[in-house]
Amino acid sequence: MNSLWTKIILNTTLRKKKLSKYSNYVLAKGLKQFQILFKRRLIQLFLLSMGVLSAGFGLKGFLLPNHFIDGGAVGISLLISEITDWPLSLLLLLVNIPFVLLGLRTIGLDFAVKTAIGIVALALAVEVIPYPQITEDKLLVSVFGGFFLGAGIGLSMRGGGVIDGTEVLALNISKRSGLSVGDLILIFNIIIFSVAAYLLSIETALYSILTYLAASKTVDFIVEGIEEYTGVTIISPKSEDIRQMIIHDIGRGVTIYKGERGFGRTGHRDSEIDIIFTVITRLELSNLKAEIEKIDPNAFILMHSINDTKGGMIKKRPLH
Repeated sequence: MNSLWTKIILNTTLRKKKLSKYSNYVLAKGLKQFQILFKRRLIQLFLLSMGVLSAGFGLKGFLLPNHFIDGGAVGISLLISEITDWPLSLLLLLVNIPFVLLGLRTIGLDFAVKTAIGIVALALAVEVIPYPQITEDKLLVSVFGGFFLGAGIGLSMRGGGVIDGTEVLALNISKRSGLSVGDLILIFNIIIFSVAAYLLSIETALYSILTYLAASKTVDFIVEGIEEYTGVTIISPKSEDIRQMIIHDIGRGVTIYKGERGFGRTGHRDSEIDIIFTVITRLELSNLKAEIEKIDPNAFILMHSINDTKGGMIKKRPLH
């Protein structure tokens, strides 16, 4: 009888120890994930803030006082402001509302919220912050106005949102047509500049094209390409967990390669490892990297731009 009670007490004690260890592990894992998420949010907030300040400086310090426009939703807002004398801050909100709703439907709530915050912050910055007019030289206005505006758009995209909604529309249309995102954005801007040439002047439209080129090249430099798709190769001992995350959380397909790890001067060969390859949209890249960091902070990630894709799951699935 005593031995029976001894076994019961020992089993209960061991069970409590296991639960205690498990609880500590769960708490430590949860704390680590919270730290990663908190750090990610802070970086995104910082990038969005810097993007708003830079774009506001480009608009009020260069473009708006000199009656220049740009491409995209910002260009539409500037053009309407020139024609109607409506405040630019109000037009930035009104013009971008459809793009925010489209982003909510096609990409997700997180992206739509950050985009809405960025657009509202840009409207407030244009309305409240007393940016000085830097120059009246038309060439300098075109180049540097486009530079600061493009830097703002690029930084906000690095922060996980956009302050110019045209690209969201281009992403949505490209899924239903054979045109790339770059082609669609170019078509939108040709229409905008043609209207500007008719309503304002050909000279203003030509300088505005220079502004757009400067802005687009700056965006390219900051976000490393305007391609819609990015190929991602991931090498990690926790490849199965990462594979499940990509399929179930990101909603993308993966391809698994069999490989061997090699390192050191002699090319030492380690055990076999699964190499994951997936193709995602650029707007999903920040989320993918954050999720991989939660699973394996030391995972090796290789990314390269892809102009377009055909077949597979990319064209058929909505953006998440």
